[in-house]
Amino acid sequence: MSFDVSADAYLRFMGGYSEPLAVQFADLAGIQPGQRVLDVGCGPGALTAELARRTGEAAVSAVEPSASFATAVRERLPGVDVRRSAAEQLPFPDGTFDAALAQLVVHFMTDPVQGLREMSRVTRPGGTVAACVWDHAGGHGPLTAFWTAVRELDPAADDESGLAGVREGHLAWLFAQAGLGQARATTLTVRVPYGRFEQWWEPFTLGVGPAGAYVASLTPDRRAALREQCRRQLPAAPFEISATVWAVTCQVPPL
Repeated sequence: MSFDVSADAYLRFMGGYSEPLAVQFADLAGIQPGQRVLDVGCGPGALTAELARRTGEAAVSAVEPSASFATAVRERLPGVDVRRSAAEQLPFPDGTFDAALAQLVVHFMTDPVQGLREMSRVTRPGGTVAACVWDHAGGHGPLTAFWTAVRELDPAADDESGLAGVREGHLAWLFAQAGLGQARATTLTVRVPYGRFEQWWEPFTLGVGPAGAYVASLTPDRRAALREQCRRQLPAAPFEISATVWAVTCQVPPL
């Protein structure tokens, strides 16, 4: 999935979720001062910033295929080594890092197993590989109300429930396929408040990810119908969205 949008658009769409999630995810991976760490598919830098806060910018590297996102992270965190690269071919030698993390990325990798293999390759033996993805298949992701409304109006629409790692047990299975068979799986949950419906709806109009692409594909009348169907799906404002990820961590086995 291409994210050919501005960093600001992505942050308006997902930043309210990804930034608090980054704190929990870094805790889960045990990130602490003295480690050298890699953020795979860093986007505009929600997790990168949290890693830099814990270890210092000089200890953090990040890769990101989107030019606009990579530029945004370089401007935000000038001491971080940011490179344009896909997860499936990381531009680092074997055993470079103490930990490699992928937040909200595996389900968009072209080859998730190869991406996790590369994360393992560039992490030292005994180091940590960690990934998390939204529970889109189980109905506990941040976009559940949106895709429920879509399916009610357009039952043939593709949602995100078929993506890699978004159903229970699948992310751990991908780790096993990548040679990381002693993985530990858990869930993490964030809660995001909304003061009014428009605050929730407007980011869907920015063209970000599959949801944004779907909205952009609609005629004005169908977009208006979807907007009102979403309004009916949600509680009266103010309301809160609870969003859960499947999260998996694993220590890289010895050579």
